[in-house]
Amino acid sequence: MAGMAVAILDYNAGNVTSVAHAVRRLGFDAQITADHDTIRAADHVIFPGVGAAATCMQVVRERGLDVALKEAVESGKPVFGICVGMQLLFDHSDEDGGVDCIGLLPGRVKRFELDDPTLKVPHMGWNPVRFVDGEPIARDLVGAADTACYFVHSYYCDPDPSVEVIATADHGHAFCVGVRKDNLVALQCHPEKSGPVGMSILSSFLEAN
Repeated sequence: MAGMAVAILDYNAGNVTSVAHAVRRLGFDAQITADHDTIRAADHVIFPGVGAAATCMQVVRERGLDVALKEAVESGKPVFGICVGMQLLFDHSDEDGGVDCIGLLPGRVKRFELDDPTLKVPHMGWNPVRFVDGEPIARDLVGAADTACYFVHSYYCDPDPSVEVIATADHGHAFCVGVRKDNLVALQCHPEKSGPVGMSILSSFLEAN
């Protein structure tokens, strides 16, 4: 771990500092940055965030982070999207009247429309997550009795069938929690707020080559 640099992308979205603290607790050098040279030099890239799609995408484009993300993915280094950082990887979000996003993953982001009046939007709190067998970021969770993670979101990702779904949960209906495309992985939940389960997920990602 010594000397391993992690670039955490800075686009004025919430929760970036919490992610940096979690990465540092695991013994990695976390740098919150929008500098393209720093991102290029990093061993891993994390694209976290809490916020509205339109505002977030405006800053992402202003800082050229859409270009930096595409470059990082194409270089083969591990890249991890979290919450809004997952949603913005897709083609389009229905939030804010409709927003074109980065387009690294085919699919769109939709608002929860629930028939059960006892279920609330936003979906907020702890919810069990089911990972597919063999998923590397869940390697230390095999057989775990509790895989609950923390969520705060009103929108969920609806990937194209060509996208590999690695994790699901239920909130009125089953929904996609995680996706993978080679070295790019993303989760809707917040591993940095999900206790030992979340730290295990982050550790498994950061130990990937």
